[in-house]
Amino acid sequence: MGWFTRKKENISRDSKKTDLPDGQWRKCEECGEIIHTKQLEVNLWCCQKCNYHFRIGSKEYISILFDEGTFKELDKKMKSGDPLHFSDTKKYKDRVAATIKKSGLYDALRSGTGKIHGKKVSLACMDFGFIGGSMGSVVGEKIARAIDVAYEEKIPMIIISQSGGARMMEGAYSLMQMAKTSSRLARLADAHIPYISILTDPTTGGITASYAMLGDVIIAEPKALIGFAGPRVIKQTIGKDLPEGFQRSEFLLENGFIDFIVNRKQMKDKLAQLIDYLGN
Repeated sequence: MGWFTRKKENISRDSKKTDLPDGQWRKCEECGEIIHTKQLEVNLWCCQKCNYHFRIGSKEYISILFDEGTFKELDKKMKSGDPLHFSDTKKYKDRVAATIKKSGLYDALRSGTGKIHGKKVSLACMDFGFIGGSMGSVVGEKIARAIDVAYEEKIPMIIISQSGGARMMEGAYSLMQMAKTSSRLARLADAHIPYISILTDPTTGGITASYAMLGDVIIAEPKALIGFAGPRVIKQTIGKDLPEGFQRSEFLLENGFIDFIVNRKQMKDKLAQLIDYLGN
């Protein structure tokens, strides 16, 4: 066998990798499609190829659902204390301060009033970008106040859930919010004021165990993870394989836990239709 010598370099050793500018492209977690951020935004953060719904924040939901210029935020600068002087890898008060600086939010929820096709509603919208959308005392208090606005003004209440569950750094104070928000919703029900619950990816833990599943109408986005304990924990507990699609929106619809699955593009029109129907 003879030796062969390459006479010409076909690939330059000095060639540099061309990097894409940060934040300009996103990869779909469902089908792997590479999508330009501007195109994704125009399509309401949904994949044009497979309709995968990207996780978005409260600011984006407000821009999608409300008539332009009508949303008025309430209790914007309410932020958590540190009642337990909690510390894990860092002090809780330092974690909150760092997250406020990074996210531009003061806690994991925006609340306020606005109009959907001219119909005024009260909104509480969770945001996964703030400590995993966890529910602490501020989230519970802001939801309670938003429900009070709906009660006093006799307007529909909408809550958009997106959370990993109760915030462990506030211990029992977090768990108390389940009872506080649920009791406020009971008063709303007694007054025959509509409450629409929208479940997005993920909606888990104490949120699912309280206000998320108490709606007069419960809507979910496609393929959202919805449940109390996660599927991995359940599988380990019962020692059995779980059904395909377990705890996803489609599975819950099939088993009667939710009323509708609505694509993000149709959400605003669907809400307006429901508000008309429930108002009558």
